[in-house]
Amino acid sequence: MSLTPMTAQELAKKVIEKENLFILDVRNEAAFEDWKVEGAHFEYLNIPYFDLLDGVEDILAQLPTDKEILVVCAKENSSIMIGEMLADVGVNASYLSGGMKAWSEHLEPIKVADLDNGGELYQFVRLGKGCLSYMVISGRDAVVIDSARMTEPYLTLAKEKGVSITHVLDTHLHADHISGGRTIAEQTGAHYWLPAKDAEYVTFSYKPIEDGAQIQVGASQIEIQALYTPGHTIGSTSFIVDDAYLLTGDILFIDSIGRPDLAGKAEDWVADLRHSLYQIYKDISADLLVLPAHFMLVDELNEDGSVAKKLGVLLKKNHGLNVDDEQTFRSMVTDHLPPQPNAYQDIRQTNLGKKDPSKEEQREMEIGPNRCAVR
Repeated sequence: MSLTPMTAQELAKKVIEKENLFILDVRNEAAFEDWKVEGAHFEYLNIPYFDLLDGVEDILAQLPTDKEILVVCAKENSSIMIGEMLADVGVNASYLSGGMKAWSEHLEPIKVADLDNGGELYQFVRLGKGCLSYMVISGRDAVVIDSARMTEPYLTLAKEKGVSITHVLDTHLHADHISGGRTIAEQTGAHYWLPAKDAEYVTFSYKPIEDGAQIQVGASQIEIQALYTPGHTIGSTSFIVDDAYLLTGDILFIDSIGRPDLAGKAEDWVADLRHSLYQIYKDISADLLVLPAHFMLVDELNEDGSVAKKLGVLLKKNHGLNVDDEQTFRSMVTDHLPPQPNAYQDIRQTNLGKKDPSKEEQREMEIGPNRCAVR
């Protein structure tokens, strides 16, 4: 038997197509419980690699003979070692190339829609982190929204489509991942936009997103007027694309709502959060397709791998949008918050331009799942 690598892109295909896969995760138990490769039809066995140093014979009975086996670790070295031990005893397996670090960084571009006048809307699904970002293409122009720090996928798609990235926007100052917005702007000459109320302490130049602003992208238009939606941050802003698509940032997700505490302002911002969800969103068209900046569970993926649902559906089914009593809502939001994102204060400082961590430090800062939602 031989050991073969499986790339993050190949693994993403298995997640999206809901294939069967057996994962032998050889990280320690705490790391596995905190964060793992999620798949609708995946099975798991978590045995730390140091428990297998004397041989894998004791776990052979727990491994399937009718499913593909993938060995996973943090960076790949341990999974290669265990995978080779499995091959030596006749078990066919693959290892995740680059480990969980590579899985965390993979972006899968998925076309969401054709826009008016020949435009296109793409969603970049970061399966390993639960982050979602977007590219709107119209004419020879493109705008990127809520970019991850891995900028190459956006540049590659723009090149494939023969368009220039002219604007880069963030819906808010992110705390769970490092924004690639400024980097893309530097690489392409695009304008970088950030909500002004989130940018009070930034150390770099930017274009402020204010109420009433409209950004023209080829033949499509992103309208910001009347969609200032604070609550996750004080500056959180939603974008409507082509009067049909609502990019909600971290205010509204498919199965949950945004948390208001990542700047230490839970009690202050919960009222803003409720107003954004219960006033602003309920006053706009229920036919808008909600495109959030995060997802929590692989179950939220549509058949094509995208994460999207009509606002009208969420108004009926999303629990966070159906709490009539204001005090009950306040208690739900502030009393049951999940743990803070990994290194979120350092990430905020980096997004403000106050820290300049190395590439490896950035990777370490982002390790783990996103935790931007109220549970």
